[in-house]
Amino acid sequence: MSAVASSPQRHNRILNVVRLQFINKVTYIWMPLLVLGASWVISILIFTMIPIDEPKYGGGAQAPLWAFMAVGIQAMTMSFPFSQAMSLTRREFYLGTLAAASVTGVMLSTVFVVIGLIEKATDGFGVNGYFAYLPAVWASGWWAAWITYFVITMFLFVIGFWSATIFKRWGTLAVTLVLTGLGLILVGVVFLITRLEAWPATWTWLVETGPLGMALWAVPAIALMALGSYVTLRRAVA
Repeated sequence: MSAVASSPQRHNRILNVVRLQFINKVTYIWMPLLVLGASWVISILIFTMIPIDEPKYGGGAQAPLWAFMAVGIQAMTMSFPFSQAMSLTRREFYLGTLAAASVTGVMLSTVFVVIGLIEKATDGFGVNGYFAYLPAVWASGWWAAWITYFVITMFLFVIGFWSATIFKRWGTLAVTLVLTGLGLILVGVVFLITRLEAWPATWTWLVETGPLGMALWAVPAIALMALGSYVTLRRAVA
């Protein structure tokens, strides 16, 4: 009976973490939307100044996605101490924080898709310039674009969140060592591909997999990083 009663209570406490995170609406709502809006306006202005009739594509859509890494960092550094003062467990804080990030990720991905649909219907807002409607991302339809944007958003959030938990647990030196280690691994992969003369096969695989396929490949990586952030969080000090 107590176990049954504890489940709704646990869910309520996780919802309390979601509410705690959304107290800071600047981080979870306004900052991603403002970065998206600013990058969209700048992109349209640049498209307007390019005197060609062919479709124009830019990389401005990356800005709000990268901003979500900062959201992940602030989700840990700004809210974790308050959660401990509220006697919330680390598990509840962790699950509630991921739920809050998912809500914002859904919002951001939906905005991207809406912008892309408008761009498609208006020939790039009349200037043949495309901010969100990128052919490779939209090749399988709007739903594939939505999934791709959502996965990228959560991927960057988890990176930021885990970086912040490492900082809380071991300090700046540990974060530097981890980032350096990841950089060395990346260099090692590039060296191995080059040594094996596998770049043609690598590029072929990337093209055939496409953005949606790469996003789906990123899901296990997100799960592993999320697990790592939870293990680190269990020992973090508020």
